[in-house]
Amino acid sequence: MYAPYALRPEESRGRRYPEKPHAYRSDFQRDRDRVVHSRAFRRLESKTQVFTNRESDHFRNRLTHTIEVAQIARTVASALGLNSDLTETLALVHDIGHPPFGHAGEQALDREMRRFSDIFDHNLHALRIVEHFELRYPEFRGLNLTFEVREGIIKHSRDWNANEFPELAEYLLDQRPPLEAQVIDLADELAYNTADLDDGVESGILSIDLIREGLPQFERVWEEVDQNYPEALPKLKFSECLRRILDRMVTDLIHATGHRIRAARIHRASEARQYPERLLGLSAEASAERRAIKQFLHDHLYSSPVLSQDRERLEDVISELFRYWMAHPEDLPLSYQEQLEGEKLERVVCDYIAGMTDNFILREHEARIVEQNRPG
Repeated sequence: MYAPYALRPEESRGRRYPEKPHAYRSDFQRDRDRVVHSRAFRRLESKTQVFTNRESDHFRNRLTHTIEVAQIARTVASALGLNSDLTETLALVHDIGHPPFGHAGEQALDREMRRFSDIFDHNLHALRIVEHFELRYPEFRGLNLTFEVREGIIKHSRDWNANEFPELAEYLLDQRPPLEAQVIDLADELAYNTADLDDGVESGILSIDLIREGLPQFERVWEEVDQNYPEALPKLKFSECLRRILDRMVTDLIHATGHRIRAARIHRASEARQYPERLLGLSAEASAERRAIKQFLHDHLYSSPVLSQDRERLEDVISELFRYWMAHPEDLPLSYQEQLEGEKLERVVCDYIAGMTDNFILREHEARIVEQNRPG
């Protein structure tokens, strides 16, 4: 049963190109399936989450992270009575626009595009993917997703100014996204906060002792687990701590959001859209703990010498290839050369690089930059 403030399938604004209803799947279920079967979704398996040096098979990649976000988002949506199909679809598509090398790749592409008074944003690129680059149907270009999914792609994690981005005007920029879309940003952060602690220890950059010392809330949970399982291996105690922290955060998100919805007297999806601020959120205490984990990760993992050096090297890979294809557009694939009739060269080059996997772009860099600069 949907809560009164959930977005029901029959309330959808529909698709850009009308289609007949499916016999046994709702429009949002069909959108989910189209995302899962897309080429861009499959490429997430070979795109960086945090670690690019795959010394361990257990590090998250962009695809496994997406699956974890979808699990959390479905749980929250179900507990709040939201439309779980729409929420799951938005979770599965939320990172589909990420370039190779994670945030390092996004920063490098954005820096190159700003030289031409433009930007790169992975959510805007995701919209381009589902609208233009996925070619699977003879009737239309793209995946022809419902309005609510396309809106959620760009609005789940930020608000946009209609004056600065007039091309997005159709997406109700003066309103909040539906509650189902609001779930995604927090589900994303809760997923990667605990996952990055896990991968950080797996990598050897972080240690359990460092986390215990740097995060008082983790130490409190550790003491509880140690008391309950004194003979357990440290790695099992660590996993149990992460499980409990994630469970507590998700539970807090459900309860705190339910309280906000009731206090705001939200009874329709349209009322959530019109509310002055987003209603999805943690309590003050849990939000402080979330910020503490995020700051710890920035200080001890993301800014560590190992990842910082790797990030700089990978940003150079993207920048060098970007400038290579700007100087040699004839070396772009024919399908991208054909786009130059209606697009600026820098946007075409950006789109080409953004769609690459880590392995593919490293091969391209080796062939076009390293080999050509090799003496003799």
